[in-house]
Amino acid sequence: MSNVWDDLDLLLDSPSSLTVNSTVRGTIKEKPGFNPGEDAAALRKAMEGIGTTEKTLIDILTQRSNAQRQLICKAYQDATGKTLCDDLEGDTHGQFEDILVALITPPAKFDCQEFIRAIKGAGTNESVLIELFASRSNHQIKAMCDAYLAETGRALIQDLKSEVSGDFEKSLLILAEGKRNESTNVDVAKAKEDAKILYEAGEKKWGTDESKFIDILCHRSVPQLRQTLVEYKSLSGKTLQESVEREISGRLEEILVAIVKCVKSVPAYLAERLYKSMKGAGTTESTLTRIIVSRSEIDLQDIKAEYKKLFGTSLYSDIESETSGDFRQTLLKICGEDGK
Repeated sequence: MSNVWDDLDLLLDSPSSLTVNSTVRGTIKEKPGFNPGEDAAALRKAMEGIGTTEKTLIDILTQRSNAQRQLICKAYQDATGKTLCDDLEGDTHGQFEDILVALITPPAKFDCQEFIRAIKGAGTNESVLIELFASRSNHQIKAMCDAYLAETGRALIQDLKSEVSGDFEKSLLILAEGKRNESTNVDVAKAKEDAKILYEAGEKKWGTDESKFIDILCHRSVPQLRQTLVEYKSLSGKTLQESVEREISGRLEEILVAIVKCVKSVPAYLAERLYKSMKGAGTTESTLTRIIVSRSEIDLQDIKAEYKKLFGTSLYSDIESETSGDFRQTLLKICGEDGK
């Protein structure tokens, strides 16, 4: 699998989900001829009486865009005096309930809730924090911080500080500011200079100067970092990812490797996260829900393509074999079969 991460040949010209003008490659599009009132009535009918018609819930909520789902929520509340979220929570349960509620949550609020889940309770889920801050654009990170302030009345960065420490904290806090350089101009001389700084801070010295890795990887623009990855390999004969894995350890290594992977390809990074969530010991349903829902209107098509390239199997068929019931049906409807 590592050979995909080692190949830098086409890197400089490939699109990135982190840049401002990235093309939308989602699986869910706006439904033409959309009528929120009709959808709200159908959802209400599906949940009324004895038993719930799950198929109706799945068909409606997976075949509308998030913006359309917000209009359905409003129409539902206007008609019933209750929120769709409360009724879904009352009529469904488990992973199926979680994914339906995720679908009707605005994207920034959903990211914010995932962040809260990651820092709540005993122990912090660092891998979720890494995924959220390494794979999101500045705009998405700022929207998540705004949603957090609206939800809790506190600054996300302040609460993050109390959950993490050391160099791992430094990296996360820089990313959480959402201030990565967004310039599309590449300064080749600067990339060569940064590559040399990184080489001298790691491979070339006894002991590693982690601060140089943090500074460069957390601040530079994606196009600039891609050029730096190319320069680093021609200077050292190794990829920067290999050097980070050799020279740095623990959570800091994890976040820096995630940043390098996301600079190369956010879809490939998330495809790998999906694979690990299904192929480890037991399936991590929360990761499946978070990635499939949050990327469904951004780059899920690309994630499916990268998944096939990385693992030689389709995301659709792995979801089919690793999950079950209405939760599975919902995931499959969002994912869509290959070629669709």
